[in-house]
Amino acid sequence: MTFPFHTLMVQGTTSDAGKTTLVAALCRLLARQGVKVVPFKPQNMALNSAVTSDGGEIGRAQALQAQAAGLAPHTDMNPVLLKPSSDTGAQIIIHGKVRADMNARDYHQFKPVAMQAVLASYRRLREQYHAVIVEGAGSPAEINLRERDIANMGFAEEVDCPVILIADIDRGGVFAHIVGTLACLSESERKRIVGFVINRFRGDIGLLEPGLEWLQQNTGKPVLAVLPYLHGLFLDAEDAIQPAQVDSGTFRVVVPVLPRISNHTDFDALRAHPDVNLQFIGTGQPIPPADLVILPGSKNTRADLAWLIDQGWREALTKHLRYGGKVIGVCGGYQMLGRSIDDPHGVEGKPGVSNALGLLDIDTELTQDKRLLQVSGRCVFADAAVSGYEIHMGTSQGAALANPAFYIAERPEGARSADDQILGTYLHGLFDTPASCAALLRWAGLHSDVSVDLVQLREQSLDRIADASAGLLAALIALPSKGAIHEFPPILPV
Repeated sequence: MTFPFHTLMVQGTTSDAGKTTLVAALCRLLARQGVKVVPFKPQNMALNSAVTSDGGEIGRAQALQAQAAGLAPHTDMNPVLLKPSSDTGAQIIIHGKVRADMNARDYHQFKPVAMQAVLASYRRLREQYHAVIVEGAGSPAEINLRERDIANMGFAEEVDCPVILIADIDRGGVFAHIVGTLACLSESERKRIVGFVINRFRGDIGLLEPGLEWLQQNTGKPVLAVLPYLHGLFLDAEDAIQPAQVDSGTFRVVVPVLPRISNHTDFDALRAHPDVNLQFIGTGQPIPPADLVILPGSKNTRADLAWLIDQGWREALTKHLRYGGKVIGVCGGYQMLGRSIDDPHGVEGKPGVSNALGLLDIDTELTQDKRLLQVSGRCVFADAAVSGYEIHMGTSQGAALANPAFYIAERPEGARSADDQILGTYLHGLFDTPASCAALLRWAGLHSDVSVDLVQLREQSLDRIADASAGLLAALIALPSKGAIHEFPPILPV
């Protein structure tokens, strides 16, 4: 068996068309066949991120794709990461480290520099791996973003690679999405597309076939695969919050959806737990009774704190604690639980100090240095191991630190209130491993024999999407090695 492309790019007609999962599926399929394969996303905009083996930060979706390929996440897999801090500005992360904070116009001018970082990472991966599977961002049909593009066709044209275009039929209008996208591309870009993938199909495939024939006749390009709608997948989301299970349990966990919520994937294990009823509460929604309230991470902690207070969460938390409920604050949520948050350097916005919720005796100062670290240790409140990662800018001080939540090596981490109703920590990923998930839920009041292993659930989901995409791999292998523009890189033995 052979795989005809050294580099293959997956672009989508829309955001959330299925680019991330298709790249993960191809990585898993090729890795099964012994191909040394690596995922790559030139530019990602996401607030869900991961800490890499080389001590940097990348989009969490690329960490998932690395897992699919059997690799440790590395900053070269996602050389440019944009973490929005407002509607017009973002933190710019290059090769895993913070480079600057920029508004959209400034970043547009910066793109040629970002492209050089993208190409440097791509060349390193190209030299180390047999196959590079590239994920685009958003849609290549966004005309306003075409100039200086580094995320879609701009990258594909620069490195001269073929492209698969994926579209989500569950949204409706799938043929219009595909044909409309092609109409927005240049002639050379259209020629670069080797075929289409239609994603999330459910129903009688026979009813779809006339449309597939029409599409090929009118575009001259094949439909390489129609992928089914797969229910019950547990895969890290790039940004969108996944709904909880309909038949969820009776232990009520509530998480406010902060405007700049980050790493909400922290709670995927709770979404999967059959005894947990996980609810995300957004703007204007009533705050329901709960056994446990979790304040999540934030990319703009002071602004999200103001939103939290405006939405009535201060009063809701006071009532929740009065009735014996438990509260966990993670990263930015931990900082919000303290007395104050000081941003003297304007790290997340205008410099200033915000009065926080006053539920833990700590004060936080936001710093210009970001702490990125994978950690492991033990819970203070239970005989259980804990592992996770830190991604934060800021340090916290105060009397509550004398009552830590965890010990990382010999270092105390986090804080607990004197009455043990409130726990704060900088550690993300606390619920991902069975031991720490069970310990935290027991601390919060759920005594259950059920164990949720999120790593295993991810592995099972990766295998499911790979199995569903096996026909696509066969179709790609069957494509002629000579493309519409030029001869693609030499066929590699598997």
